[in-house]
Amino acid sequence: MISTGFVTWLGRVASACLLAALAASLPAGTARAADPCADYVPQPKPQNAGRDIVGQDLDTIMERGSMTFALYDDYPPYSFQEGGTPRGIDVDIARLIAGYIGVKPSFKFVAAGENLDADLRFNIWQGGIVGGAVSNVMMRVPYDSAFKCRVEQVVFPGQYHEEQVAIAYREADYPDGGPVPAYFRFDTVAVENDSIADFYLTSFAGGQTAQGVRRYPSMQLAMEALNAGETMAAMGPLAQLEFFAGEGVAIHQPPLAGLAKSKWPIGTAVHFAYRGLSYTVGDAVTEALDDGRIAEIFDTYGLTHIPPEW
Repeated sequence: MISTGFVTWLGRVASACLLAALAASLPAGTARAADPCADYVPQPKPQNAGRDIVGQDLDTIMERGSMTFALYDDYPPYSFQEGGTPRGIDVDIARLIAGYIGVKPSFKFVAAGENLDADLRFNIWQGGIVGGAVSNVMMRVPYDSAFKCRVEQVVFPGQYHEEQVAIAYREADYPDGGPVPAYFRFDTVAVENDSIADFYLTSFAGGQTAQGVRRYPSMQLAMEALNAGETMAAMGPLAQLEFFAGEGVAIHQPPLAGLAKSKWPIGTAVHFAYRGLSYTVGDAVTEALDDGRIAEIFDTYGLTHIPPEW
């Protein structure tokens, strides 16, 4: 989900920021830091053997009367199933998009790949190695201007939320206010294994906070450990902390020194060949942001909606 795939993406962002900083010191006439694609050399065009036609254009979708959304599997509060019924923030926003187009949504729950590139390749522009089918739209795709230059087969319309890293904590353990990362030299903190929080706390201050880290297979299990008093704090995406927080648990967002990306826009992905579809998806999200429907979806799940900043 956002763990392995997004951390790989985050590494690329950090590299891009370093290149931008170096570019700022170059002589006049050299590519400037303002251009996120200045250092990128276009890749060889992929060979879509047997898959030259992928996805469907907007007219075909409207004629068919339905469209397919790729959603990460078992990823509450974003996308999950209850008794076989799709639920979650991304499911509800996908329904808004389909309603704007005038078709029925169909949901395809998918596992996360090795990185974000793989997720986009398998679900948007090529399909799986064996019997895989692409979807019209993929939900919960992190957006970055430098990363989009490097994935030429995909466009990224409709950013609908800004995800942020936060820390949840037991109020009884911290009566004077929430902990900062330095506290975890001595205190315990739950994280999802191989997530941004895991990598950050393992390396923070030369690894001094690594001994306080307790790893769990998912953010849900990490929060269950916090709720049960097995750890003093938990660190991860704000929405997941809010969704799973139990009684006596508070959440705050202290400064996270040394973290290249503590917040990032979340949106959709569409195959680059279907620009009409991507423009319409973007329009649907913009309208739902403006009239408050997306904020209402977050409120339904007891979550804070943070509109993306540009």
